[in-house]
Formats: sequence, structure tokens, C-alpha cells
Amino acid sequence: MKPNEFIEELKKINIYLSKSQQDQLAIYAKYLLEYNKKVNLTAIKTPEEVYLKHFFDSLTIFQIENIKTGSLLDVGTGAGFPGMVLAVVFPTLKVTLLDANNKKINFLKELNTKLNLKNIAIINQRAEEYTKIHREQFDYVVSRAVADLRILLELNIPALKIHGKFIAMKGNITEELKNAIATLNVLHSQIVIQKEIDLPKNGGHRTLIVVEKQAKTNLIYPRNYAKIKKQSLKEKNIC
Repeated sequence: MKPNEFIEELKKINIYLSKSQQDQLAIYAKYLLEYNKKVNLTAIKTPEEVYLKHFFDSLTIFQIENIKTGSLLDVGTGAGFPGMVLAVVFPTLKVTLLDANNKKINFLKELNTKLNLKNIAIINQRAEEYTKIHREQFDYVVSRAVADLRILLELNIPALKIHGKFIAMKGNITEELKNAIATLNVLHSQIVIQKEIDLPKNGGHRTLIVVEKQAKTNLIYPRNYAKIKKQSLKEKNIC
């Protein structure tokens, strides 16, 4: 997808970029591919793929949730997807990028020096440590293809305000959904939207899941990551 095709596809989902935003994304794409030569950030190697499989893919969230304002936490942001892209396109959205990988965080900090975004914070910390402390602070939490859904729910739901929304960006999610039912119930949350999306130019299939938090999360969650991964939550855990 070339930049002009990207702009036209965004118009179809009611996103209109200013010239300065287009320039910022061009800087982003160029710097990502340059930096990727020395630090492995992405398997994608061309600008056209960056625009389709990173930039456009990140913005598909807007098809299911109006995220122009409020506070958003991107857990496991990697090279800034979707959070950094959302921060560029929606300057009134306050975005926190969270990742435990120091090399990726260094890239994001250097990138933001070039982009000069004022609506962003970049944090190098494990998700379970961060969300344990920053409880009920965010309107939105997002994660893009980071881990199994039940794991993401326990990591991310504690950081949401009551009635805040966790948005999971996934591929095939049928089995993950089955395994996440008990976790949803324990964490007083429910799926309110599930939308299937095909990227333009046969770029791939995506499933977007929106989970709304219904009540305050018990202070025992999230557990440490090893325990989350090893042991699923059961209905008897409800407190």
C-alpha cells in the first residue's frame, strides 16, 4: 500500500490526515525500516508493507470504537503499534506505550524525538507490574497480537476504569475465546463487540474484540506472569 492509497483507504473509515500527520507517518516508516537493520523490530521490510500491515492495521480500531479522546494504554506496544500510530492520528488522545523490551523502548523514544508528539508517554516495564500499580486509570487498553486472550485480560483489565474498554487485535481467535470465558467472569468484564475485518489488498484477516469492564478489579489481579501463563482463572476465583 503506497502512502496515497493509505490516505484514500483511511477516508473510507472516516479518518482524514493533515499534511503534518502524513509527514510524521512518513518519518515513522522510514526510521522504522532504518532502525530495523540493526535491531529486530519487525519482519516487514518495505514501506508499502509498513503502511498496510502496521499503520492501516493499527487504525482499524477506529471502525469499532471512537478513540479520539480519553486515555489509552498500549500493552506490549513493540515498535509502537497501534499506540504510536493512534497518537499521531488522534492528537487529543493521551497515549501510554508500555513494553518490557528495552531496545524497543529506546527506538520509540528516539522516534518520538523526531515526531515531537506531546500526547505520549513511553514506559519500560513489565505489564503485570505496571497495571498492578496503575489501577483503574485508563479509558482504553489495547494489545495487538501480543499473547493469548485470557492472559491479556488479566494483564490489562486492572488498568481500566469501570466501563473502560480493552481492545484486543487478533487473527483467528475462536479457541482463545472459549478459554477466556472464565477469566472474563472473574474479572467482571464482558465482550461487547466482536468484528471481523479484512485488510485491503489481501493484507490479511483480523478479529477485533472489545471487552467492557463492569466493576472494580480485585486487588489480587494481575498475578505474576508465570502464574497467569500456567494457571487459568476459574469461576471459584471470583471475589
